[in-house]
Order: sequence, then C-alpha cells, then structure tokens
Amino acid sequence: MLPDPRRHTIRPYGVCALHGLAVREFTPIAVDSRRGYLVEIDRATNNTRILNPNQTRDWLGTTGLALWEDTLWLSRDDSVYRCTWGNWQPDRFVSLPYPANGVAVWDSTVYVTCQKSSYIWVFDARTGDEITKFYAPGVGVENLAVRDEELWVCDSTEQTVYCMDRATGQVRFSILTPFASPTGLTFYRDEDLGEEILYVAYSEEEPYIRDDPNSAHPHQLSFRDRTFIHPLHFHYNPEQHYTLSNGYLIEMSYVEEIDALDPVDLKNLEWRIGLPLDTPRQKVKHVEAIGLPFREEIEAGQRVAVFSFDKLDRHEAHLFGWKALLEVRGIKYHLTPKDVEGRPEMPQDLRDRYLVDNDNLAMDTEIVQRSAQNAIGSEMNLLRQVLQIRDYVYDRLDYGIKPHIDPPDEVLRRGVGSCGEYVGVLLALLRLNGIPCRTVGRYKCPPKAEYRHIPLEPDFNHVWMEFYIPGLGWVPVESNPDDLDRGPYPTRFFMGLAWYHIEITKDNKFEVLLRDGEPIPKTELSLGDLAINHVRFQILEELPPVGK
Repeated sequence: MLPDPRRHTIRPYGVCALHGLAVREFTPIAVDSRRGYLVEIDRATNNTRILNPNQTRDWLGTTGLALWEDTLWLSRDDSVYRCTWGNWQPDRFVSLPYPANGVAVWDSTVYVTCQKSSYIWVFDARTGDEITKFYAPGVGVENLAVRDEELWVCDSTEQTVYCMDRATGQVRFSILTPFASPTGLTFYRDEDLGEEILYVAYSEEEPYIRDDPNSAHPHQLSFRDRTFIHPLHFHYNPEQHYTLSNGYLIEMSYVEEIDALDPVDLKNLEWRIGLPLDTPRQKVKHVEAIGLPFREEIEAGQRVAVFSFDKLDRHEAHLFGWKALLEVRGIKYHLTPKDVEGRPEMPQDLRDRYLVDNDNLAMDTEIVQRSAQNAIGSEMNLLRQVLQIRDYVYDRLDYGIKPHIDPPDEVLRRGVGSCGEYVGVLLALLRLNGIPCRTVGRYKCPPKAEYRHIPLEPDFNHVWMEFYIPGLGWVPVESNPDDLDRGPYPTRFFMGLAWYHIEITKDNKFEVLLRDGEPIPKTELSLGDLAINHVRFQILEELPPVGK
C-alpha cells in the first residue's frame, strides 16, 4: 500500500508526454504521444512496461485513450481508432473534420473532443453514427473520462477539470488543477481506502539551468519534458457554487530590512503591514513575529501587524516582519448567467465604497468612460458584463512590468500594463458599470509543489481583484495571467484562484508608514527609499482532501 495514495505522485520511467489515461485491473495505463508507447504503470514503484513494443509507430501522436471491457479506444490525428486488448493494431472507427483530441467510452456510447470545432462529439459505438454533440467547456485541448452518468473533461489550457452531465453536456462544477497542462484523467478504485481517486496526467516543458562544460558560459537556460500523474482532490460546495481542490501547508515570511537610501531621522513611527486572511480557500494556522515584536490590530475587518518605533536614527538597522503558517487550496466558482439573475439589490454600503474613484482610477476621463460603455454594449447580465469587460481589457492591453502604476487612462492609451495596471483598468470599467469590485493581493508562492522545505522567493509581488455578486459575495478574478496572445481567452482564473495565491489584503493598503498617527506623504519618504523587503515561502506538505 502507498504511504497515502491521495497525495502520491506517479512518475513513470522513460516517458516524455503522457496523454490519455485509463485503468485495467487496478493498473493505470497511459500513452506517450511522442514515443508511441502504450504503458502500464505500477503506482507504488513507478515500474513502467511498454505493452506495444512492436506497434509504437502506429500509436505516435495519440492524444486520447479509453478502455471499455477488452477494447482500447484511442484518438490520433483526425480519427478515433480501436483495438482489442493484446492486439495493439488500431482500426479506424470514425473520422472528424478536424483533429480528434480525447476519447471516452461508456457501453455503446463514444465521446470525442475536438478543440478546433469547439465540440464534444457523441457517436454510437456499434454503428459509428453521430448521436449528438455538446459545446466544449473550455478553449484548450481536452481529454475525457466517464463515471456513471458523469462526463469528466480536463482542459490543458484552462488548467481545469469539468464535471458534466453526460446526457445533456451541462457543466455541474469545475475544478482547478494544482499543476498546469492536464492531459488525461481517469478514476481509480483504491480497495485499501475503499474510495475512488481521480488521477490526472500532466505534460509540459519546464525551464532548467543546463551545465555545459564545453562552453565558456557553462550555465545555460534550457527546457526539458516534464510528465507525471497525480491525484486531484475536489470538494464541491453547491450552496456557494465553488469547488476546492488540492492544497498545501505553506510557511510564508515577510521581512523588512531598514536600509535607507539617504540618512533619515524619524520619531513616533508606526509601520503597519497586512497579515494573511482567513477565506474559504485559505486558513491561517499560526502567525509570529520576526526580528521585533508587533501588536495586532483589526482594520476594516482585516488583520494588521503594527511595529512601533519611538525613533529611527539615520544609521539605525533593523530586521522585522512576520511568519505565517497557511493552509491554501485551489478554488473555482461555477456560475452561469442564469445563476446571477433575480438576486437581491446591491447593498448601499457597497455602492458607496466600491463604485467610487478612491484609488486614482481616472473614472472621469473620456477614454475610460468610453471604454466602460464599449466593453459591455447592451449586455444587462452581471456575469456576462464582468467577462466582457475582462475580455475587452485583454484585447487592448499587453502585459509588461513597470516600476510604478499609471492611472487607467494612460494605460489604455499606451496599451501595455503591469498586473496592478490591469487591475486599475478593470476596477474603473467595472465600477462605471455599477459593479462593486476591489483589489486583492499581495504575493504568489512560486508554483513548485514538489520542492518541499526549500526556501522559494517570488520574483514580483502580485495583485488581482474581486467583484461582488448580491446574495453570494465576493468572487475572484485574476488580473492578467489569462491574457494570452489572442482570444478566445481561458477562464481558468475567472472566478478561480490557484493554491499558490496568498490573500493578504483586500482593498486595504498592504503596508503603511505613520508618523504621529498620520501617513507620511510619498513625496517626503517612500517605503522603497527606507527599506528592502524579503519574501520567502516554504512548501511543507500537501494537504489531505477536505474532510479526510
């Protein structure tokens, strides 16, 4: 028995790009699309055996795999093939107008995904006749599995698994995967646990530093294949319309080092730093001080660490901050436009606070007001409005790092923005359309879940936003990560956050300097002129499934 099958990663030998996943007699089987290997894998030892050693050329390019009784089904190029177990010589079953990506079979029904057509096609396994087709839930290459009356779909671009009704194609809920580029999925009945485990295969390239001893510069950036299989946890909350997925116990520390650019003398100084929050996907287990003690205060319902200095001399040195132990999970909301209709009126206190220009949003400028109108057109549904505004911003902005944040009117004219500038434009357009919204942040843990007990330092801080749905509450939207080169844009972080997002402040300032109880003007002294921050994460362990 594995130490904990619900948290054990399967890493097969000798494969580079697993696509498609199935189970035969308690043994996972998968296809390496680049090598044409059909392999069976031992979950405990990773022992890998090629089942089709003489037919690997016939399996090259296979992207989908399914098993029903003794018949294997596979998708390759524009066709679906099948063969009996032990034969390994595929026979064509049906062809599509475009490439066939994934395949699943239940009794006499065959399901096939096709990204280019944006459909999941449904065929009769006996005749090959088309029965119907459903809209694909995502925008990327998708793979399939069937469990009873459910059709399960993983999307490599969306980083999401969808649970659909296999009779109607309606999405019941969706799950954000802990890793990027899911390429196959299957359910495995673990007899020792007495429960089913949803396994997901992943395949992507990862950058690494290559050591080339023959070069004058031996340390070189290169890429290598990364493919593995990992359990996907999910806990669906139908009342709140969200699903929690895999999570990790993370230690995060935030430390300031006093290192002034110019000598300063300050008295009666308060240094206020936001603390991590308890949310549906994030639980704060413990917080302690680093370097100097702090007192904790609540500001607008959020925890703040307050460091006090009677005086700060020009050559004085200090390290101070906090360390927090956090349980953080992925979260994905699933709401349809119909779900947000007929809800209560927007509370007046939210209108008063979150529909105004209180953060240099340039909401009175002509370009911002025109953009707010053009983004939604005649759309009246709140959910569609938010998505249309997001896509409008994505159409007009490209991502770029800047040392400071400009107001939305300048960003729209320039056409390039940082994550904070994306958020500023989104806030302005949403608020002008009567949708309360706020900034959230402040850091993302480097998404390296397999690096345990190793200090990880993020390259940048990060912000995203939330919008308010009456009767439900605040729902997250990422700022720029889903802005690909062109649409249709994925919705993986539209109403979703990965496990590595750390929620510290919501609409409040993350860090503030007070002198004699009043904020110090930035024109006189900025935080960057006075100190250097040090942000560190350590991933300690993967959390068990919710309730386990």
